[in-house]
Amino acid sequence: MPYPDRFYPVVDTLDWVRRLTKLGVGTVQLRAKDLNDGAALQLVSDALEIVNGTPTRLVVNDYWRAAIVAGAKHVHLGQEDLAEADVHEIRKARLTLGLSTHDDGELETALAAEPDYVALGPIFPTTLKSMRFAPQGIAKIAEWKKRVGDIPLVAIGGIKLEQAQEIYAAGADSIAVVSDVTQNPDPDARVKAWLEQVTETA
Repeated sequence: MPYPDRFYPVVDTLDWVRRLTKLGVGTVQLRAKDLNDGAALQLVSDALEIVNGTPTRLVVNDYWRAAIVAGAKHVHLGQEDLAEADVHEIRKARLTLGLSTHDDGELETALAAEPDYVALGPIFPTTLKSMRFAPQGIAKIAEWKKRVGDIPLVAIGGIKLEQAQEIYAAGADSIAVVSDVTQNPDPDARVKAWLEQVTETA
C-alpha cells in the first residue's frame, strides 16, 4: 500500500477518524488546531486507539511531540511548524514526515528536510480557511512532480471527486480531501465513491 494513500482525508475530530476508519480509509490525517500539550497528547492517544488493529494509518498534523510520546508513526507539518520542529527528533523516533508547500521557496525548504512526501496547495480556491497563497492550478502539479521526482506528491485544496482523475493524470500521487468529505450531505457515500475511484485509477 503506498504512503500516503491516493485518497487522503484530513479531519479535525475523533468522530471523523472513527467514521473513516470504519469505512476502510487507508490514511487519515488528524488536524486539530490550538491545543495545549496535554490536550494534544490526549487527542493523539485517543486517535491511535481508534486506528489500532485496523489497516488505517493515522497522520498527526503539527503536534510532533505528542506524536512521539503517544507512539504515532506518521506526522505532517506546515512550514511554520517545520521551522519550530526538531526534525532530528522526529527521525530518531522513526516517524514519517510529510510537509506542506505553497510556493517555490517553501518547496526548497521542504526538500532540504528530506520528507516522505510533499503536499502542494491550494490547487483550487478553498473556503475552509483564508489562504495567503493563490490557487496553484492543475498545471503546477505536473511541474512540481518533475521537481520532487520519486518523492510522493500530494495535491490539496478545494479538490472534489469529479476532478480527481485529471489531478492524478497531472502527476499527483495522492489527493488530500477536506470539505468534499466533511461538508458533503452524505459523507459515507462520498468516501466510498472516492475509494472506488482510486481503485480504478491505481
